[in-house]
Amino acid sequence: MKIPEKHHERTEATTRLDRWLWAARFFKTRALAAAAIAGGKVQVNGTRAKPAKQVRVGDAVRVRLGPYEWLVTVRALSERRGPPKVAQTLFEESAEGRVARERLALLHKMAPAPAYEGKGRPTKKRRREIDRFG
Repeated sequence: MKIPEKHHERTEATTRLDRWLWAARFFKTRALAAAAIAGGKVQVNGTRAKPAKQVRVGDAVRVRLGPYEWLVTVRALSERRGPPKVAQTLFEESAEGRVARERLALLHKMAPAPAYEGKGRPTKKRRREIDRFG
């Protein structure tokens, strides 16, 4: 008697890209991860990917989160979201990516806060001045 084989049996360990990004805590939900992937903010091995793309250990992943860009290498796979300490073991950030991200964070920290230009509702004092002239 022959046992039927599964058609979707995987020989090499892989996991979906959106699930891995969620487990590695780049995004709070898988839906946010899938939206970022669909928006072109995530690349795997230098090419745009789809949420169902299978990632393997050793893949290079580029993730853009706001103004920051993460250049990471997949070190482990996980289908489940764990604590942040465990999530940090799933990837290794490249040195040049970390330096560029930290430099940008420093520039944002040193940049002056946007000045108030007086838009919006006038204050009570300002309103009285307007009434006096008008």
